[in-house]
Amino acid sequence: MKNVVNYVKFEFPSCSSNESFSRTAVACFAAQLDPTLEEINDIKTAVSEAVTNCIVHAYPDRIGRISIRARLLSGGNLEVVIRDWGVGIEDIEKARTPLFSTGNEERSGMGFTIMESFMDSLRVRSVPGRGTTVTLKKKISRRSGGRS
Repeated sequence: MKNVVNYVKFEFPSCSSNESFSRTAVACFAAQLDPTLEEINDIKTAVSEAVTNCIVHAYPDRIGRISIRARLLSGGNLEVVIRDWGVGIEDIEKARTPLFSTGNEERSGMGFTIMESFMDSLRVRSVPGRGTTVTLKKKISRRSGGRS
């Protein structure tokens, strides 16, 4: 685990009540990097969108399994990997298009766009019928005088 300063991994059922838990857990873990309030909110928003995608799209008719691995990397970098073993995504490029959704009319189709706008990088890998892995990365800015 070259360049890994610390990590955490956890797994939970795709119940909607676990969405708020997951975003808060990742934010608490990321707090070790002394992020600004804006950076924490960005992380929480991106994780929330990724987990909601798992709940709504990966397991549309059943409760499934979601895992999150968060790693603090050297240089103040955070990496968060959200994985499901659900239906997968047939066309990742199309799924990343703003306003495209496989959910009901209440879904905005902005999940990937939101994740991408709040993080430094977003990678999506998926195999139809086997699940999806979303990797989010964000560099936490070093604040002057705040860290040792």
